Amino acid sequence: MLRRLPAPRLILLGTILAAPGALAQGVSGGASDPVVALDEISVEGNGKPVSRGYQPVRSSIATGTETPLIKVPQAVAVVTEQVLQDQAVRSLDDALINVSGITQTNTLGGTQDAFIRRGFGDNRDGSILRDGLRTALPRSFMPTTQRVEVLKGPASALYGILDPGGLINVVTKKPRFVQAGYLEAWGTSFNGGGIELDQTGPIEGTPLAYRFIAQHRNQEYWRNFGLQNQQVIAPSVTWEGDATRVTVGYEWSHYRTPFDRGTVFDPFTRKAVAIPRDRRLDEPWANTAGENHIASLSIEHRFSETWKANVNYAFSHNFYQDDQSRRVSYDPATGILIRRSDATQDSNFTVHSGRLDVVGREVLLGLPHEILVGVSYDESNVVRSRLIRDPLRTPFNVFAPVYGLTQPSTFVFNSDSNQREHIATASVYAQDSISLTEELTLVGGLRYQSFDQDAGRGVLGTLASANYDPAIDKNVDFKRNTDVSGGRVVPRVGLVYLLTPSLSVYGSYSETFRPNSSISSFVGALPPEQGDAFEVGLKTELFGAITATAALYDITKSNVLFTETVGGITSSRVAGRVRSRGFELDVAGQIAEGWSLIATYAYTDARVTSDPDPAIDGKGLANVAPHTASLFLTHDFGVVPGPFGEGRLQAGIGGRYVGARPGNATNRFSAADYATFPAFAAIPFSLPDYAVADAFVAYDTQIAGRPATLQLNLRNLTDATYYPSSIGTNSLNVAVGEPFQAILTGRVFW
Repeated sequence: MLRRLPAPRLILLGTILAAPGALAQGVSGGASDPVVALDEISVEGNGKPVSRGYQPVRSSIATGTETPLIKVPQAVAVVTEQVLQDQAVRSLDDALINVSGITQTNTLGGTQDAFIRRGFGDNRDGSILRDGLRTALPRSFMPTTQRVEVLKGPASALYGILDPGGLINVVTKKPRFVQAGYLEAWGTSFNGGGIELDQTGPIEGTPLAYRFIAQHRNQEYWRNFGLQNQQVIAPSVTWEGDATRVTVGYEWSHYRTPFDRGTVFDPFTRKAVAIPRDRRLDEPWANTAGENHIASLSIEHRFSETWKANVNYAFSHNFYQDDQSRRVSYDPATGILIRRSDATQDSNFTVHSGRLDVVGREVLLGLPHEILVGVSYDESNVVRSRLIRDPLRTPFNVFAPVYGLTQPSTFVFNSDSNQREHIATASVYAQDSISLTEELTLVGGLRYQSFDQDAGRGVLGTLASANYDPAIDKNVDFKRNTDVSGGRVVPRVGLVYLLTPSLSVYGSYSETFRPNSSISSFVGALPPEQGDAFEVGLKTELFGAITATAALYDITKSNVLFTETVGGITSSRVAGRVRSRGFELDVAGQIAEGWSLIATYAYTDARVTSDPDPAIDGKGLANVAPHTASLFLTHDFGVVPGPFGEGRLQAGIGGRYVGARPGNATNRFSAADYATFPAFAAIPFSLPDYAVADAFVAYDTQIAGRPATLQLNLRNLTDATYYPSSIGTNSLNVAVGEPFQAILTGRVFW
């Protein structure tokens, strides 16, 4: 059966689809047409399939080597390139609705990726990788994205410093030795759109292949003012010899987006204030603008049929500056929101990330082994030079807004400025997958990681000035609030047993760690957070077309940082403990001829089990939903007549559900609690549950002798009002979900 021809997959098919008549031949239904055999399979450079349509098949994220998912003793979910295209995904938030147990958390006014996995996570927590390496990107989903992988649970044994909820890996497109490409343009009902080019192929007469990806996006923000703008240019080149493949790449992007903290929840009604959902409570000048640079190097060298080495390195840099209208307090009796002008100027985030892995297969003591040994080094530097904190507070009536009464400030608050955080880590690790029998596999790994971390900010005798520059101001003393170094051994062990060739049961134990750090308050050299997790589950590959994973887990994180004030002195401690338990189900693949599905469900019980603050102890974690679910179903209707002749029609519909969840840490309260919170900012509240439905229809045809696709995506079909996340500490900053949106896309292939 001929499937529709998404742009990424078209490139993989190369010269077969580069011919102008290829689609027409496929539509005619010839049984021997090569498109029929290859279209549903997406492959890596080694020729092994990693996905078939919606179905993930293999991944290297969990073990460091390409392994069938059914043999991995840990839950892994993959959002394939076919899903990304069908759903017109252009952000990591859109992609991860297809993965169980993930909810959004504080996105810093919509400017950064921020996800909770199995109850743990935050923005800038180091959990989002790009081709297995850390980067400085605030938003990781780019037009260079091929697919998104999620490794559930602790992953420090392979990837170092992490929260115990897991990691997200964005896999990027690479040059191909076949000539192909596409041009895509789209428009949105939010007024605007974009254009994207992806071209790849060999460089004739050389052992080189290239890829060039470019994108321009510009559209109005869906709320009452603002623009969203992004440009991306990403060239890459691959050299391939007899035993060696080298790829170098560079990606530049520039962006400008509203800094929007969303709406306010009324502490009396515990609901969003009764204003139109598109009404912004800040100012038209509240924006973030920035620039990203990523340079990457990948080397694969095969020593023999069974041994190879992989070297991967990435340098990344993010610069941004923003202006925001920060909310200070809200009076529900009058509707007056008190605001001040804040800003971050000259923020620079630089990351070096590299690793060397040597992998191979050997028979030792009569047992097959798949061995990985490696070393890695990561270094990150954050410098925020000027922090604006205007002392002027201005009232703003949320029910009768008057904009323009406040303007961006130049009042630099010196005690908050000159913020720095530096962390350098080096590690050595080893892993062995031993086939004890044909059915039973033991996976064991060990990592030793050293780390050196310091953080703090500048302090002046005077509080503020309008022209402070830490590079030249000699009155600045850097106050180091974190200064810690050490080393840690992190283990993992897992067992996988094949009950049948298509059904396995697994169990695993793994640990993770993450040093405690604070730019704002003194931490010193407190011990790092530690996490440990037990996980058991079932995996199946039904009919060779469906991959499903069901997992039960129990995670405990200790040495959690908290602060307490005694006698007017605030100090930090690490006696906190948090526990997360739950069940997750992920299903993806072709459920019947012409029918594909991706579905998830998760139950998550994440709460504080030890904290000196009785208002927090025993409570659920902010933004963690006990119940989440998603379902997306597509159908291929086959060949149908159209305006350009015969073509192939496909359509899909689905939705997602996110249950009610705490809006902040102290998420239960009574009427008596109001007297304790006179500013009405820290009163406990919850975000309501929500359900959002989406749909698409796509038509593959030919235009001017070239394969082409016309696609319409409809998001939030019922135009539901929903709140995906809060800032996590108060009810003054709650994100508002996008309303109904129509996106019309056209692609032409060659």
